[in-house]
Amino acid sequence: MIKGIILAVLAAGPASAQHVTDLDWPCVQRKQPQLSVAQVWTGPLPDSATEDLAKTPPIRDLARVIALRRTEMTEAERMIDTFAADHDTPDLTALFLATFDDVQRARDRVMTGITRYAHSQEALDARINEMRQQFATLTAAEPQDFDAIDKIEADLDWATRIFKDRQQALTYVCETPVILEQRAFALGRLIQAKLPE
Repeated sequence: MIKGIILAVLAAGPASAQHVTDLDWPCVQRKQPQLSVAQVWTGPLPDSATEDLAKTPPIRDLARVIALRRTEMTEAERMIDTFAADHDTPDLTALFLATFDDVQRARDRVMTGITRYAHSQEALDARINEMRQQFATLTAAEPQDFDAIDKIEADLDWATRIFKDRQQALTYVCETPVILEQRAFALGRLIQAKLPE
């Protein structure tokens, strides 16, 4: 049923032009499994030396801080400015790469969580359908067991409320990968702006 709801939502409005490629993906936003460096960076292409440099403690530590969503972009920009004052193009490219990797890992974790969330909703939907069948069976039985009917009705109401609350929360959860993509792009632009002419 959940997959049917998801497909119906995707078929409506502007999202109808998108092709559903992953039925485990519950979001209206198109699933893009991985970001690429080229999507957010037009500076020098990272090479193996850049990758090694990106693992050095000063670059690694700064990247971890500026990649965090709780770090305000104005603060990230200030830290990038300070770093750029005494570092060259290879260092700045390495900082971008380390930051990109951190954002990508955070995004991967979120997307895995979203898929788990969708599976949990499917399981809850199946449980709700079972309870509805049990309720119908109990109400059709003679004589009726009113205690059992009351219990299954309460359980069904509670499960349905949880399901609806989770569906509403999913709208916000689905925005997180997009927010992380935007952060990777914004940080790439800030770092790139500090590259020597």
